[in-house]
Parts: sequence; C-alpha cells; structure tokens
Amino acid sequence: MNESDYTYSSIPNDVALKIASSLAVTDLSCLSCCSRVWRDLWGSDCLWEPLFKQRWPLLYEDVLKDPDFKGWRGFYIKQHKEMKDQADSVIKFVENCLQSESIQVNDYLKAIECLKLMGFGFKDVQMLLLKPKLNVLLNLVGLHYCLNILKVPASDVMEALKSSNIKNRQICIKWWKLGRWFYGFRMRDEFHFRCLSLEDLASSKDDLDGLGVLQRGAIHEVLQVQISIVSSRSNPWA
Repeated sequence: MNESDYTYSSIPNDVALKIASSLAVTDLSCLSCCSRVWRDLWGSDCLWEPLFKQRWPLLYEDVLKDPDFKGWRGFYIKQHKEMKDQADSVIKFVENCLQSESIQVNDYLKAIECLKLMGFGFKDVQMLLLKPKLNVLLNLVGLHYCLNILKVPASDVMEALKSSNIKNRQICIKWWKLGRWFYGFRMRDEFHFRCLSLEDLASSKDDLDGLGVLQRGAIHEVLQVQISIVSSRSNPWA
C-alpha cells in the first residue's frame, strides 16, 4: 500500500471525526500538525464542544447564552489559558511557602481553598497539577482537592496518578501533639510521622488516614502539622 493510501482524503469524514473525537486534547493538537486537512478537522466545533462540556460542565450553559460566542475551539483554548494562569498562581504560592522542602499545613490548606474558589474541576487538576515535573507537594494538593473537595471516585484519581506516572512519589506527614496529663503532670509533647506514597493516600492502603490528618490541621491537641518531600537525603526526625 502506498503512502498516499494513508492520507486523510482516503478516510470517510464521519470515520475521521470518530477517530479524532476519541483523542485527548494534547493528541488532537499533535494531529493538527500532520496536514492541512487534519488541521481543518481539528478546528471543528463538533470535536471541541464535548471536550469543553466535559471539562467545564457548569460553564457550558453560560457559554451558550453568550452573544459574542464565536466557536468552541477558540473558547476552549481561551478558558484553558485562564485556568493555567490561575494554576500558576497556586504553584507560585506553594513554592513561596516551602521551607527546606516542607510546607506547614495552614499554607497547604490555603492552596486547596484557592483551587475551590477558582472553580477547578478534575480535568483542570489532572492537566495542570498532577504532572511529574511539578513538586510532589503540588501533586498532593491536587490529589487532596479531587478526593476531599470534588469527591472524585478514588479509582478515577488512581488512574490519573498512573497515567501521569506519579503514583509512587512520596511525602512525609509530621505532626506534634500536646503531651497528655498523667497524675497531675503533663508529659512531653508527642511527635508522629508517616511516609506515604500518593497511591497510598488515594487508596485504602493508608490506614493512618493521612488526608484526614491534613484536613483537620493544627487544632485542639495537635500543635503543628508539616508535610515534607521524601528524598534520599531526607530525615523524618528533622
């Protein structure tokens, strides 16, 4: 079979659209670079409308009412850039809060609250925060937000961690509790720590309920909670 037999023109239009509609956004962008005809197909609203609706279902109805609306692909790209800018602000906030590869729980919870106020969805987190090139603490912020705020099923979060190749990345949770009273004397404050992978936190393997410790933060008898990056040089007792 000649190379020309593989061109877009040899594929029925409905079949080509079916193929393209099964692709992720990044794959669609790659497809548009193959030829002019694939680039024209890439701009088709019938591809971008379901992608927009899946990623931003609450915004979808508002877009339909917009009299200045000019097409789904352009609007998708515009919205993605806005979400990326907002994600970058959260990334910068977390990085500014880091001290010796650790973050205090109050700052960590503020980052999660920012995602909530910005209206991030699961796809936004998956594309912008669950990435191997980012600090694992940012991965953790995204994971925590998806599970505890968005209530995304753990199986879907696990699949996202696997596809991003970050499920084995580890963090260490450290917390200090007020010493208990014993016959009128208060004992020394208690120190606890636990090293967990992102996979552990997203699954039932975490018998500690690490996300629960982080969600509660420093309250009542818990004096301080800190999250650290686990590396070959890290010392959980530090």
